[in-house]
Amino acid sequence: MTSNRALAPLTPAVFHILFALATGDKHGYEIAKQVAEDSQGQVRMGTGTLYGSIKRMLADGLIEQAEDRPAPELDDERRRYYRLTGEGRRALHAEVQRYARVVAVAADRDLLTPA
Repeated sequence: MTSNRALAPLTPAVFHILFALATGDKHGYEIAKQVAEDSQGQVRMGTGTLYGSIKRMLADGLIEQAEDRPAPELDDERRRYYRLTGEGRRALHAEVQRYARVVAVAADRDLLTPA
């Protein structure tokens, strides 16, 4: 069952983390790199923001620790991998839909072209 909290507007940090995990399991540093890449360098997530958000997202059921890991010779055993839960995927979908509605209104108001 989806909670109203999960479908409420997301903070930018939570949105970017969910967005980064939408393509598959990642550890913290991979998430931070994906966020920077997805935002074309406009969003840089510090470790405090990243791991504080991850801790809350785990508690809220938006993400979970992944059990599958790369082969030991390709990985550092201290890394923790994370993945979206169904709840996290629904929250991300709801947020993307909100953004799409805003972009549609902006297009209707001719706000997408430079002044």
